[in-house]
Amino acid sequence: MFSRNLLRATALLPFLSTFTSAQNACNNSPDLCNRAYNNITYLGAHDSPFLRNEETSFSTSGNHYYNTTVQLDSGVRLLSAQVHKTNESGAEAWHLCHSSCNLLDAGSLGSWLTEIKTWMDANPRDIVTVLLVNSDNATPNDLGPIFRDSGIDKLAYTPPSTTTLPQTWPTLDALIGNNTRLMTFVASLSQPSTQYPYLMDEFTFVFENEFENTNPSNYSCNPDRPTNLGTPSAAQSSGRMFLQNHFLYSTQLFGIQSPNETYVNVTNAATGFGSLGDALGECTGVYGKPANFVLVDFFNERRG
Repeated sequence: MFSRNLLRATALLPFLSTFTSAQNACNNSPDLCNRAYNNITYLGAHDSPFLRNEETSFSTSGNHYYNTTVQLDSGVRLLSAQVHKTNESGAEAWHLCHSSCNLLDAGSLGSWLTEIKTWMDANPRDIVTVLLVNSDNATPNDLGPIFRDSGIDKLAYTPPSTTTLPQTWPTLDALIGNNTRLMTFVASLSQPSTQYPYLMDEFTFVFENEFENTNPSNYSCNPDRPTNLGTPSAAQSSGRMFLQNHFLYSTQLFGIQSPNETYVNVTNAATGFGSLGDALGECTGVYGKPANFVLVDFFNERRG
């Protein structure tokens, strides 16, 4: 009897340990809690809401096989999307579209933000970053009400200044404690707003390498945006966080570029020519530290 009870008690230990670790973890790891937000590498889903599955008739414009919720469940913590102005029954609306809403329309920005908020509410010890490619020059007054209506603005982090880099970024533990677990960057946000200060202009805080590659020989660690940085040393001394793009396009009829599905097992591989692993190692050497964000297509596909 004693040995049977001991066996039962021992069998519970892994579950109790898992529960305790989850209670103390930040982004699934206790080791990340005391790290500053800008001292971590986040896996990102490039064009997160654009799917290549039955829902979209396997559109060649889709970047992923699984939706944003599955991406988050799998460990993705940076979600990017393109936002475009559309007209719904004569009314202006902001939708998530891949290059053009005629190619792939993934629905309204508000619906996507609601999906993200639902996941964040169920995962209160996780920090999520949203990056919006501002294709039609949306202003904070365009986007802010959509964030507010979804309720996700209540989770948003507001920087000390919208125009200059903070001296220090908060730790993950601090973000969780303050329930400011959503970081929101908008590309080329011309005039940050005091009404919606959590909408951060991406290129004030982040720099990127080149993103339009159709040949793996063209991957580069050099800064591409903002254009005034020019060299790796200038980018490094600017204090901005580094977003490393690593995905490949293929050119279709009429010059339309679409995510290269055929080559993805190489693009997302751990080693080899054109691989994600080699690119990460190269850029770590250039900047002396790993990238803060790594954006990929088909996040679940890899080789090696």
